[in-house]
Amino acid sequence: MTGALHMPLTPTQIQDSWRDFKVFKKTEARSCLIDHYSYLVSITAGRLVTNVPTGMERDDLVSAGVVGLVKSVYQFDPTRDVKFETYAIALIRGAILEMLRDQDWVPRSIRDKMKALDKTFKVLEKELDRDPTSKELAEAMGLNEEDVTDIQARQMRSSVYSLDEMVGSGSSDGDENINFVDMLSDEDSDTDAEVQSRALKAILASGIDILPDRERLVISLYYYEGLTFREIGKVLGVSESRVYQLHTQAMGRLRRHMSEQGAVA
Repeated sequence: MTGALHMPLTPTQIQDSWRDFKVFKKTEARSCLIDHYSYLVSITAGRLVTNVPTGMERDDLVSAGVVGLVKSVYQFDPTRDVKFETYAIALIRGAILEMLRDQDWVPRSIRDKMKALDKTFKVLEKELDRDPTSKELAEAMGLNEEDVTDIQARQMRSSVYSLDEMVGSGSSDGDENINFVDMLSDEDSDTDAEVQSRALKAILASGIDILPDRERLVISLYYYEGLTFREIGKVLGVSESRVYQLHTQAMGRLRRHMSEQGAVA
């Protein structure tokens, strides 16, 4: 990926490139595929992180995404019933999330405030039988609304959970990892890996089914429809930070559910 402009490959050229790379190990075919699908990196980075964390540049996100794209080209099996775009986006997203976690510089004091905010939110949600407002959260925590808004914004920038993280297992090298996208195909396969994938998919689906309506809608719009947190906020009529909070709560419930089912450690 040198930054030069390349003409998109035709469907026939794409098929030929996969054959040349996977069967004949031609490096030029690999380069053609990476160049052709490079647009997936910018799209995924833009959807995943709308506000780049302090101390980072968007190029940092793109660089991490390129690592995921290259990895996806090496690992993708063209004979499987999975679109490469779907598979690649999952690995690009994972590479960006890993980079964000590695660069997480949030002080302990801020993390404590984040935990306190989550705890207060859950208490008020139960007492009020609805989502508490920023003003109600602030009053309960002895803070002003600006402080609560700042904590929510830090939450959105500093911690990102994904369904890939939920179902991943094995080494970080990738060959033994199970990505969420991998569970959406090859239902008729009888390999041990596919049996495990179907079991995880069933557990995850049951967890999504028991989510509160708004959290389930956020999961659907984010992972299945590809909307950003900001776009989901417009759909729900709430702020972007509130959507992030709903997403984080949903991920927490799903992780607890899968842990109870023995699907994650």
